[in-house]
Amino acid sequence: MQYHWDFSPILRYQALFWRGAAVTLGFTFASILLGLLIGLLIGLGRMTRSRMLNAPLIALTEVFRCTPLLVQIIWFYYALPVLLHIQIPADAAALAVLSLYTGVFYAEIFRGGIVSIERGQWDAARALGLSRWQVMRRVILPQAIRRMIPPFVNQSVTQLKNTSLVSVIAVPDLLYQGTSISETTYRPLEVYTTVALVYFALLFPSTLLAQWYERRLARSH
Repeated sequence: MQYHWDFSPILRYQALFWRGAAVTLGFTFASILLGLLIGLLIGLGRMTRSRMLNAPLIALTEVFRCTPLLVQIIWFYYALPVLLHIQIPADAAALAVLSLYTGVFYAEIFRGGIVSIERGQWDAARALGLSRWQVMRRVILPQAIRRMIPPFVNQSVTQLKNTSLVSVIAVPDLLYQGTSISETTYRPLEVYTTVALVYFALLFPSTLLAQWYERRLARSH
């Protein structure tokens, strides 16, 4: 049986697509900003020699890295409120999980960037009488940040795709709106094609930007 494509019913719901895209971008930017803060704190914590601090941070990192994001979102929304005897709104649960999830990956980028700086840089700076904080701020971080930015950009692009999973707990993002429109119009192929095109329009410029910066960084070495 031949399928007849018809996007005309979809046009009536373009406001919902725009609203869903705005929610998706909002969750993306908010989780990236919170993730950067979380990643910085975890990354710096992992740099200390304290086992009491390192052990829980390593455990937190491995839990979030070794379990699917979809499972984490469902667990935070349905299981955690039962354990804590509190009510967690869907948007708060989604933002918390997205921020923690990307935060542990940012932490590894922070830590990897700092560790990649040669030990001689530390020793030379300390020989000049600089404190550990001054060494980090003036010598190590300026060099490490250049190495961190490409993986940061790539992880941030991935984060936009990750936000589509919040639709499973009824957060009205782009995918959730698409599912609602599909159930109303009975045109799932047209709806999900439109959703895919909107995601592509949001992601492709970011991908080009990441590739451009990586080429520029490679030429500067």
